[in-house]
Amino acid sequence: MAHWLMKSEPDEYGWDDLVRDGRTEWTGVRNHAAAKNLRAMTCGDRAFFYHSACAVPAIAGIMEVSREWRADGEDGKWASVEVNPVAPLPRAVPLKKLKEEAALRDMATLKQGRLSVSPVSEAEWTHICALAAMGDAKEQT
Repeated sequence: MAHWLMKSEPDEYGWDDLVRDGRTEWTGVRNHAAAKNLRAMTCGDRAFFYHSACAVPAIAGIMEVSREWRADGEDGKWASVEVNPVAPLPRAVPLKKLKEEAALRDMATLKQGRLSVSPVSEAEWTHICALAAMGDAKEQT
């Protein structure tokens, strides 16, 4: 199972919207690297739901990929996946905190801040879960 970070502006579609809906199609990604990441996802992969472009950008919850990619848009060059909520984080992990952590210095989203869908290593996943006071991070993998 792979891990990911997926960004959404909470004014457009936030964690609470995903929880209310029970699942959503992650559409509208128009960046080649991010679309490649969507195509690499498999059912059961976990992803952090990250609120971007807001007063305090932060990771808010954990999602699961429930359907692998399909074409998004008429030209077929973009991709989308279906995700469903797994659990909110007990404590959101703000971007500022992510940047302060030496263990996360190579994290893709910190190196390429504009990338809306990025991979998260196992070590990064475990570290972020610990920052969010998840208890045993292995339970959420």
